[in-house]
Amino acid sequence: MSSKNHALITGASGGVGTALTKALDEAGWRVFAGVRSPQAAARVEQLGADVTAVQLDITDDESIRRAAATVAGEVGGQGLAGLVNNAGIIVQGPLELVPVHALRRQFEVNVIGQIAVTQAFLPMLRRGGGNLVNMGAATGRVTVPMLGPISASKTALESVTDALRMELKHQGVGVTIIEPGAMETAIFDKAAASVAADGYAGTEATQRLYAHALEAVAELTAGQRTSPVDGVVETVVKALSSGNPDARYVVGRDAGQLVMLRRFPQRMRDRLLMNTMGLRREAFHSNGAPEEQTAGAGA
Repeated sequence: MSSKNHALITGASGGVGTALTKALDEAGWRVFAGVRSPQAAARVEQLGADVTAVQLDITDDESIRRAAATVAGEVGGQGLAGLVNNAGIIVQGPLELVPVHALRRQFEVNVIGQIAVTQAFLPMLRRGGGNLVNMGAATGRVTVPMLGPISASKTALESVTDALRMELKHQGVGVTIIEPGAMETAIFDKAAASVAADGYAGTEATQRLYAHALEAVAELTAGQRTSPVDGVVETVVKALSSGNPDARYVVGRDAGQLVMLRRFPQRMRDRLLMNTMGLRREAFHSNGAPEEQTAGAGA
């Protein structure tokens, strides 16, 4: 059996996952890179000599079971030194307009899938005295309007992580969550593509109510400053290697600024976030009243 530390990373073919897989391999870890497709598997195995691709769809119970069996057969009694729940998606838009099936997908991937993978691999983590690292977001600490679905899912993941940290404290498993800001990955492009594919719920009149805010969010996203993934990767490696990792790590200036808003009075915080996301009183009135109100006014 190898004397190297073993780690499993979900979402290993994404921007953070790819960089983290490479960094751990270079640091002397054996990495099991969780990916969904054979094409992604072929790519990640080129990242290092000790990288093993494992097909893993975190929303599929049978896929998780097969992946856990495969990894267990490889690590044996040594177990896992690390599990990184890195896979995730972004669903965005005003909650009134987000289709329910998209909301279900958001929570299935970002919350339920994380728990399902953790349940399957915890016996190996216990055996190896390893650390569990969940990939959260600053929006999990401060909810941002127009990003309600992703904020809600990351807030739920914060609670899940807190519960696991306390429940596993005396079992030799460290638990932490990483809270990054906007990074140089394709995740926002994928989010925009999902919006285009899912469409919006509600009538045309209701959708017009949010037109100004949607334009503001599009401009904000296009112009936002993103950070290289290096800082997040370094922090994950630090958390995995620590005998006593912190409960949470905030990574990136924008993440720190957002989390700092928790100290503001609620009304002030609301105004700042609403103005930033284009939710202004004058913009609302310029779009006219909702369809049902218009009908009532003309009666």
